[in-house]
Amino acid sequence: MLLYSCTRVAFNDSPVMPPPTHPLSRSVIGYGVISASYTQVVDKPDAEGLSLGYLRKGSIVRIIERRFVNDRENIESWVLVEGNYLGWLREGMVDIYDNAAKAGTAAEFMIQ
Repeated sequence: MLLYSCTRVAFNDSPVMPPPTHPLSRSVIGYGVISASYTQVVDKPDAEGLSLGYLRKGSIVRIIERRFVNDRENIESWVLVEGNYLGWLREGMVDIYDNAAKAGTAAEFMIQ
């Protein structure tokens, strides 16, 4: 009984962590800065997607959606971006920020 009550108290006292992205009711999750030298934007969140074009390091995009895709037992995170192209890219290719000002500052330092 003592063990149960101690565990229960410790569990109830743990902080609640917010979700990693803003609620889906918003039109934009955040703003991203391309962190790779070049990255390919594709038409669907899949390595087999058709190429829509490329973005250079330091390019700023709006992130509209995040999707997790199971690819051969590996879960990959993809983001739907809007900028020069409306398409998908792997989340690992972009640094995500809360607002456009932070993304702009990060982009300036990235391309120097």
